[in-house]
Amino acid sequence: MMKLGNDRIKKKFDDIDSKIDLMMEYIRSLHLDNTMLLLKISNLEADLDEKKVVEIDFSEQEVFIQSKIERLLAKLNTFSNSLNRIESSNP
Repeated sequence: MMKLGNDRIKKKFDDIDSKIDLMMEYIRSLHLDNTMLLLKISNLEADLDEKKVVEIDFSEQEVFIQSKIERLLAKLNTFSNSLNRIESSNP
């Protein structure tokens, strides 16, 4: 009778041992997934930072170009107004 009880206890421990092995493998897998996701997040943050820099550069260029256009238009207006004054003064 004692032998039968020991066999059941041994089987229970073997079951527990195999479940612990499965859990440990699952935890290792989750840890690896987590590490990969953290690396991906880091890469995405670096890409985002780079895009922010490019966007700032683009915005600065846009402001520069817009100011150049406004100055050229002001020059054209001045030139056009002076031509109109010359034409108005000549009958």
